[in-house]
Amino acid sequence: MTETYLSDRQIAARYGVHHLTPRRWLRTDPSFPKPVKLSPGCVRWKRSEIEAWEASKFNAA
Repeated sequence: MTETYLSDRQIAARYGVHHLTPRRWLRTDPSFPKPVKLSPGCVRWKRSEIEAWEASKFNAA
């Protein structure tokens, strides 16, 4: 199966937050997945890693 990549805006829409919030999470939450640079000016997050991060947050609560 091929990997799906999400932009900061797609992640923000998923969680109902501002589009800069994923970048803030990157700075403040060491467990937040690191983005992948696909090309100059194009940074995305692997959907599988975002879902794993989400599951770890849900299980911790």
